[in-house]
Amino acid sequence: MVWTGFTALVAGLLIVDLGILNRRSHVLSFREALAWCTGLVALALLFGAFLWTQEGSKPALEYLTGYVIELSLSVDNLFVFLLIFQYFAVPADLQPRILKWGILGALIMRGIMIGLGALLLMRFTWIIYLFGAILVLTGIRMFRGTGDRIEPERNPLVRMARRVIPMADAYDGQRFVTKTRRGWMATPLLLVLLMVEWSDLVFAIDSIPAIFAITRDPFIVYSSNIFAVLGLRALYFVLAGMMDRFEYLKPGVATILVFVGVKMLLNGLVHVASAVSLAIIVAILATSVAISMRKTRTAPGGAA
Repeated sequence: MVWTGFTALVAGLLIVDLGILNRRSHVLSFREALAWCTGLVALALLFGAFLWTQEGSKPALEYLTGYVIELSLSVDNLFVFLLIFQYFAVPADLQPRILKWGILGALIMRGIMIGLGALLLMRFTWIIYLFGAILVLTGIRMFRGTGDRIEPERNPLVRMARRVIPMADAYDGQRFVTKTRRGWMATPLLLVLLMVEWSDLVFAIDSIPAIFAITRDPFIVYSSNIFAVLGLRALYFVLAGMMDRFEYLKPGVATILVFVGVKMLLNGLVHVASAVSLAIIVAILATSVAISMRKTRTAPGGAA
């Protein structure tokens, strides 16, 4: 019953967002994006309050902790989207179409990865240590800044697409395929979509182990992920012009991944209460944002 009700809520939000308010893809104004983003965050927090009243403090704290982790990882995903758009020189009016399909793809991939992760943990309890190691290595890689470059020529999905699908040289509006003198051909927009979906898959592989470090309850894992992903498109338009102001956000996210990974590796030896985990993660995230904003204000040409 709970799964049915939550799925209906998510479907309703998607219909309102993508099917009614943004039926025709367009660039969201800062005010419009901020309003939608704020509304979704408020709804996610209200859902946490609902869990608190219905299930108690432990599930609610696990949900809120998972939501903060997934939201911070989603923000990092936005940096990758921006790099992809810059690499392919995607016009601003075409970006909303890619974001729409990218978010739908992220929802599907998260659902698949959650089901797979829950199944693996149920059958092989030792895999929790593998998840922890993946998170620690991912955090270290993020600290070092490796993997930040966008290299479509090395992406296996893009390379395969270029081999089997005829490619046009220029965009043709919002079309993924276009008819030319040489017949039907894919536009560069299709390659952009493939890169975005690939990044969704990579981030799903990183984010799902992170939430399983907090809780094994599939519903809490699913709901925290979905609420984080739902606000991704609006959040992109809120942050698109300010990405360079969050220089220390990536190290903050890396620190969170390492913390969660170590927590998984110490599973059974050291118990960290949900409230403590939530406080640590929020403190790391808030500190990285505060340091970033402070440096921006004091840097030459800044507001200070």
